[in-house]
Formats: sequence, structure tokens, C-alpha cells
Amino acid sequence: MSTPVVTVHEAVVGDGTSTRSRSARRWRRARWWLGLLALVVVAALLSALPEPQTSTLTLAPDNPGDLGARAAAQILEREGVDVRYVRHIADVEALAGPGATVLVVGDYLLVDEQVDALDDTGADLVLVDAGWALGMLSPSLASSGDSSAELEVRSAECEDPDAVVAGAITASGSMLATGPGAIVCFPAPGTTTDRGGAYAVAESDGRRIVALADTAPLTNEHLDEQGNAALVLRALGRHERLVWYIPSLDDVGAGGESEPAPGQLLPPVVPILALQLLLVVVVAALWRGRRLGRLVTEKLPVVVRAGETTRGRGRLYRRGRSYGHAAASLRAGTAARSAGRLGLPRSAAAPLVIDAIARAAGRRPADVEALLYGPPPTDDRGLAQLARDLDHLESEVHRT
Repeated sequence: MSTPVVTVHEAVVGDGTSTRSRSARRWRRARWWLGLLALVVVAALLSALPEPQTSTLTLAPDNPGDLGARAAAQILEREGVDVRYVRHIADVEALAGPGATVLVVGDYLLVDEQVDALDDTGADLVLVDAGWALGMLSPSLASSGDSSAELEVRSAECEDPDAVVAGAITASGSMLATGPGAIVCFPAPGTTTDRGGAYAVAESDGRRIVALADTAPLTNEHLDEQGNAALVLRALGRHERLVWYIPSLDDVGAGGESEPAPGQLLPPVVPILALQLLLVVVVAALWRGRRLGRLVTEKLPVVVRAGETTRGRGRLYRRGRSYGHAAASLRAGTAARSAGRLGLPRSAAAPLVIDAIARAAGRRPADVEALLYGPPPTDDRGLAQLARDLDHLESEVHRT
């Protein structure tokens, strides 16, 4: 008779975790990195989005304010005009030529070299609020010196086709015709074109030069008034390319190259990358600075007696010269034991404990308060004296 073989399966003891607890632990470990990755991805997406370019410069084609000219620029672009906004004369020389139009806004930052470069382009010119440069570019036109800033409705009163289509505009200022072939339009009310007007046209070396004495007809605020839009769009939209030139302070003149600022040498993405790097540093500092986690209870490998723990803590206080911590422990122990002896709860307020101990020991409340809540000692002698005083106080309480 054969003996049956019995197979004994050894019990398998798990580590006490579950799928949920392991997933939660992995999430706690990875959440900081996942959050950081999400922030970097969001910042990258935001940096990749096209930013609307706007400014506050007067008559700038990217200025949506009242004094800007974005409305006129957008209408011209919708009509097929290639509008190029530049701030340096070198860019004007590179973009402008015969068959193009150059709009020059103001002449207070222009020098003779820049005016000569504008003349050499061979492009049609539209000068807005450019008094002294007007005389250099067109001998047939000159500013009258009238700088009146009061806007008024003016009728064309001339034979220029663009002015006739506009009919009337809101403008101020005046220009004079000083030579043959020049036409002046839109005189002040009650006057004639012989005394000047806000709009002038002249032919010079086979190209057309248009001048506006006032910036108002071109601004977003006044473009839709009277015939301002018709006059501006016909003057600026004669050719497929319009170079919109507003001189800048760092424009060094014709043929020159201004030294770029340090920030202009960096790619546009550098500020975004610097911001992301700063964000990474801040998150890493918060992550590494969080040293302590939640409290975890565990069984001690050995049993440590209370007396050994007390002596070990005392040695640590002594080595670190923590007189304040040692005194606080002594005072807290005395107050807790005395309050329990007198039947007070552990949550009793300090004034109640002081009054009860003072009555039981027959001392003044001020003396008891100085012992239990006074300033900490500063040396070994003061700590030893405090320990003796607290022992005497506690013995007096226990005798009651």
C-alpha cells in the first residue's frame, strides 16, 4: 500500500499594500514632476501663440489708440497694399524704390542725410507734419508756419482728384505753394488757397510728393470724419507697397548701422525660456525645501527606559547650551504635575494655574508666575537654581 504524498503550500504573506495604496504612493512621488512638466508645456504653448503687436506711438500702424493709425493701415492691407512699418532710414532704403510710396511721419528727428536718402529712393512721398523737410524734398512747397491745433472742417477748393473725391476734411495747419506745378487744397474757412491749405501736392523729378500739415486725418479718432478716409487711402494706396516710416531716436542716419542694444542680440524666445527657468528653480526650491513629511508611527526595535530618554535629552540640551529649552521642560513638568495635584484639567489657562498654585503654596501669584513663566536662564548656574526653586514650589503644593 503506497503512502499518499501530501503537498504543503507555504502561506504567502504580502507587504500590506494594495493597488490603491501603491498608486497613491506613486502619485505623491510623481505629482511635483508632472506639475512642473505641465507648467513648462503651458508656457511653451503660450510662447508659441502669435502675440498682437501694439504700441502707443503717434500715427503708428500698430497703435489702436485714438492717436494711432492702425485703422488706416488695416484698410490698406485689405485692399492689397503691402504695408511695411520701419523706424530706421536704412530699412527705407532697402524697401523703397520707384513704384512704391513712403510715408514719413514728422521731421523733428530727421537730419540732412536722412532727407537726402528719402530723396534718393525715387519713391512717391507722403509727408505728414514734416515742415522743414518739405522744403528740401520739394522746392515748390513750404510750410506756412501756422501751428494752430484747432481742428476745423475744410473744403477742398482745388482741382486735385484725391481732394475732390474727399470733398472736406477735418484738419488744421497750413502749407504754401512756392513754385509751379504745386497744388494746395483745404484752406482755412474764410480764406483761399493763396494763403495756404492743409493738403498740398507737387511733382518733383517725375514722382509725386503729397504733404499733410496735420496728423488728425490719419488718426483712428478722426479717420471716419468727413472725407478723411477717402483722402488718406487715395494718397497712401496709389502703389502696391507702402513703407510707413516713423523716425526713431536710435536712427543714426542714411547708410549707417546703429549698434544694437544687448537685448536686441538675443532671440525673441530667450525671455520666455528665462521665465521658465525661473519657474523651475522656484518649484525645485519648494520641493527640496519640504524636508519633513507626515508623521509615521513604527515599532521601536528596542525598549528604551524613560529615565534614559530623560538623561539623553538633558545631555543634548547641555551639549547645545539650550538653557531655554531645558528650562521650558522643567517648568512645563512642574506646572502639569502641580495642576493635576490641585484637580485642574490639562487645558487649564495659565492665570488659573498660577492662582491655584499660589493659594496652595502660600505664595504671591507674581512669584509663582516668575518661576513658571519668567525669562529663561542664560547659564548653568541659573538653570540649576531654577530647578531647585521649581522643586521647592512643587513640594509645597504636594504638602497641601
